[in-house]
Amino acid sequence: MGDTPKALAITAIVIGGVLLLLIAISHPALFSSQKYLAGLLGFECLVAAVWLYKRVFFPLLLLSFLLAGVDLPLSSTWMMARWVVLGVGAAVGSVLMLRERRHHFGAFHAFALFAVLGATVSAAVSQYPVQSSMKVVSLFCLFLYAATGARVAVSGRENRFFAGLLTGCEVLVAVIAVFYLSGIEVLGNPNSLGAIMGVVAAPMLLWGTLLKQEPFAQRRRTVFFIVAFCLTFYSQARAALLAEMVSCGLLCLVLRKYRLLAFGFGIIAIFAGSMAIIRPDAFSELISVSTSAVVYKGKDPGAGIMASRLSTWRDTTDTIEKHVWFGTGFGTSDNGHVDTSQIGRFASTSAISTEHGSSYLALFSWVGIVGVLPFGLLLATVFSKLIRIVVSISRTCNPAHPAVPLAILVVAGLTHAFFEDWLFAPGYYLCVFFWSIAFLMVDQVPSLVVPDWRSMFVPGSNIAHPDLRTAVPNR
Repeated sequence: MGDTPKALAITAIVIGGVLLLLIAISHPALFSSQKYLAGLLGFECLVAAVWLYKRVFFPLLLLSFLLAGVDLPLSSTWMMARWVVLGVGAAVGSVLMLRERRHHFGAFHAFALFAVLGATVSAAVSQYPVQSSMKVVSLFCLFLYAATGARVAVSGRENRFFAGLLTGCEVLVAVIAVFYLSGIEVLGNPNSLGAIMGVVAAPMLLWGTLLKQEPFAQRRRTVFFIVAFCLTFYSQARAALLAEMVSCGLLCLVLRKYRLLAFGFGIIAIFAGSMAIIRPDAFSELISVSTSAVVYKGKDPGAGIMASRLSTWRDTTDTIEKHVWFGTGFGTSDNGHVDTSQIGRFASTSAISTEHGSSYLALFSWVGIVGVLPFGLLLATVFSKLIRIVVSISRTCNPAHPAVPLAILVVAGLTHAFFEDWLFAPGYYLCVFFWSIAFLMVDQVPSLVVPDWRSMFVPGSNIAHPDLRTAVPNR
């Protein structure tokens, strides 16, 4: 920040300290309450995060949403605190964006705003208009932060941002692995474990192994990638396994790491073959159990691999037919009753939401035909940016460009969201992470060197472009 904001912050700290001293003298009982002390500590951490906004706030935001979703003590406290952190992040990010005036707002950001307006229209016809409107406000705050605060945190410091993100993935994998080895399912359910490993940790760590770095760092990230892959398989979440395979496979293909891709399949084949020879009975049982649990989800194999989702998709389709124009209201479902006694204040409950089996079906069910158009344009823009990145990177094979990890994470998220309902659920940590990454990815597209499509048919035109890092404009 500049000198003026720092001077204001120092003044506020001094005045706040004096006020706290006066309160401590006049009402000493307040400072013996754990509730008030915890609130004071949280406020101090939030002020420190705002002070170090570019370096600290993005990790704090992700951590607050993650802690709200884990099965640990104080998670209920973070249910409310996460919205405070998101609101402050969006407000401060907007102020910094307006002050710097060096960031571009284009069609993608306009579509995000129109999507919020479309969700607002659907909230007006919901059975639970207050709750649906609150979810719309949450979506607006998320998009506002992604369009301002997240971009401010990365702009001009891409190397430090991605180095910190890689370190964060390593720590996350290590902590979660320790919990699960101890028998504590800290993420609550297997789908959440698979989502965070298959969509975030594994693709990011695989990309980290492809960078030019010290041998120790490369070996360390390789080990953590293997652990993340094993945790994804342990979760038995098909959507996470598919997202991990699609994103990691695409990363290897785009960067032309065919040997690495073949090596990975070879290791799996050797491990399976060795186990089949050494312990054939155990191998046969493992295949049988894995096929039943992962592929068919305990359903009758004769019903097909999608048997576990057909009933959910059918119910969602019926709901869409009943509310085809405006939907059931953003973030809410038509459960046939309007009982508000079971509705939570800071988190969704089964009273107002049901499982849809796909983020895209859930969106159509929520907002209907009228509201789905801006969301469709938003997703279409993301897809078009992805195609440009894939075409450019496949011609240059440069893994160091910031667009590479961002695109791979977005691919993993879009794939996983086809089978899970989180893509437009602002209270879920994966949703906050995905849209922050998506907005950052859009910013990186102008720095790419996209070849003329006619060069694909010209012999000898597969010469790589110069290092893409030299193509990033000075900001």
